[in-house]
Amino acid sequence: MSEIDWKSIADKSLENFTLDALPPTLELPALPHAVTQFTQKSGDPNSTVKQLAEIIETDTGLTVELLKHVNSAFVGLRHKAKNVQQGLSLLGMRQSKSLIVTTGMQAAIRSRKSKLINQNCFWNASLQKALFAKEIALLLKTDGDLAFAGALLQDYLLPVITNDLFENYLQFVEQRESQSECICEFEQQAFGWDHALAGACLARRWLLPDELVCCILFHHQGLRILVHPELGRSAVAAVALSALLPDQLRQHYQGLEQLIKLEEKWGAFNLQEMAEKVDERHEEVSMGVRNDFPLSRRCRAANDDATYDDGSIKNSLCNA
Repeated sequence: MSEIDWKSIADKSLENFTLDALPPTLELPALPHAVTQFTQKSGDPNSTVKQLAEIIETDTGLTVELLKHVNSAFVGLRHKAKNVQQGLSLLGMRQSKSLIVTTGMQAAIRSRKSKLINQNCFWNASLQKALFAKEIALLLKTDGDLAFAGALLQDYLLPVITNDLFENYLQFVEQRESQSECICEFEQQAFGWDHALAGACLARRWLLPDELVCCILFHHQGLRILVHPELGRSAVAAVALSALLPDQLRQHYQGLEQLIKLEEKWGAFNLQEMAEKVDERHEEVSMGVRNDFPLSRRCRAANDDATYDDGSIKNSLCNA
């Protein structure tokens, strides 16, 4: 597969949308100063690991999370990092940048209150999706670290916009049983934009990598992402499949049913086994998120009456 031109894909998909389309009363989150500095400095080819480490060390939370992550069983490195500079060197710049951005965005969102979303439940579901996406990435033979970060951040704006636009989203929740539309379809009808567009656009303003922007942008494409000529076997596809997992808002009305149906078309994919693996790895990640709603339990109880069918998906996955 040829190299994906992430910038061109993001440019084309976002060319008709700007954050000016959002209500002026909407209070968008801001990244911690250290994260912004780190993102900008890491883009400079002349910057050193020592300089980047000094930026992280100005933020105690980032320092602790970096060392916890790099020394965790989840990463599985032989050597342990004793300081930030060692941590960056052991983890590598690409993974380090993803971790710092993810941690910073979590901090920005956790500091905001939501009248509609329980933060603990939200981050539990987000981490499940991230771990699930990483497992899918293994099957697709694509970038697991990008899939993990993209899935963890795919819905990062929801706690903010569901609070600031509470009445609109409350209507979505109250009418959920009588409408099967995806949450993005509801948002497009109500606002003329959706949280995937807004989240991707804000991520670009923060100078996040274009591949991460694309993961956020396309995360509600569902199973049809699998037949996309460029993205069908990329980390973006892994994130889109993770978005079908259940959460508080039930963003995809029959997400689990679609994943169950996918098992019939993709021999390497076993939803229950993957859910059990996600639950096992949940404790290894050390992100302070309790697994109060095990994914394996939810998948086991899912209705087997899946309704999604598309023969082209089977063809696209037969060699995965």
